[in-house]
Amino acid sequence: MRTIKGPAIFLAQFAGDEAPFNSLDAIAAWAASLGFKGVQIPSWDARLFDLAKAAESRAYCEEVQGTLAKHGLVVTELSTHLQGQLVAVHPAYDAAFDGFAAPAVRGNPAARQEWAVEQMRLAARASRNLGLTAHASFSGALAWPFVYPWPQRPAGLVETAFAELARRWRPILDAFDEAGVDVCYEIHPGEDLHDGASFEMFLDAVGNHPRANILYDPSHFVLQALDHLAFLDIYRERIRMFHVKDAEFRPTGRVGVYGGYQPWVDRAGRFRSLGDGQVDFKGVFSKLAQYGFDGWAVLEWECCLKHPEDGAREGAKFIAEHIIRVTEKAFDDFASGGTDEAANRKLLGIG
Repeated sequence: MRTIKGPAIFLAQFAGDEAPFNSLDAIAAWAASLGFKGVQIPSWDARLFDLAKAAESRAYCEEVQGTLAKHGLVVTELSTHLQGQLVAVHPAYDAAFDGFAAPAVRGNPAARQEWAVEQMRLAARASRNLGLTAHASFSGALAWPFVYPWPQRPAGLVETAFAELARRWRPILDAFDEAGVDVCYEIHPGEDLHDGASFEMFLDAVGNHPRANILYDPSHFVLQALDHLAFLDIYRERIRMFHVKDAEFRPTGRVGVYGGYQPWVDRAGRFRSLGDGQVDFKGVFSKLAQYGFDGWAVLEWECCLKHPEDGAREGAKFIAEHIIRVTEKAFDDFASGGTDEAANRKLLGIG
């Protein structure tokens, strides 16, 4: 067993144009003041990080690490959620996702995809230069518009989608393998990899690639009515990252899993700050400790009610209190008889 590292915080939802959220140095000071020990950096936010520079310059990466070290922090992982999304975009979402790309490739799906793939390759090299072993991303989606089978899906549609998704991702996974870094897909509605079954389909399609792994975020499973503890039992060997995020699912006579097109505050399933939802975090941290997860517990704040700064302050304390310092001895060692093989055989009546 191993002790989980943390608490850490994903900076994407906090970065902004006002101090202390507008530079890496300032936001690091803020995070450290709340008790965080690590930060997960969104690679697309130029206010905090230059991905291309990090991919080419170890000196720049040392500068980033030095900035964080001044405040007692380390970088836990980089994130390419936005770029990974653009590796595979169904035409129905072209306009909606276009804003995630660099201005030069907007309005041109083929160029946008090439840009996204190159961003992922940069992220592999940047992660290596930072000494990281895991990376957070989205898979993108080709089949998501057909998630509910009405009208009936044509035979082979889903298989074709996953074959194409794998074709696009396999060279990226190879680039991360060369860099010695796992790609951890956040299993998330809106992505083709949105539950265990869809992850397995992808894993099959990429030939069980060793770098195709999971960012575990139990909040997305609560919203799907999926057993978030059993997921840990099934996929523990592929879980390499952990977002600590809470959610609640409160179906009514009006709305259920699909949400009725309502705003987040009125949906049956909605994200909450840590401790305010229905995720069994005692169970989650216990299973992760049991299975030897040695990555970071990273707060991702998303809540339709609470202010983000309150969520961050409370979240640091919440994570710290849930991390289990694993034992190095058995609780009943005091009663050990110190027997040997001969004594054991005698006790069993076999010699």
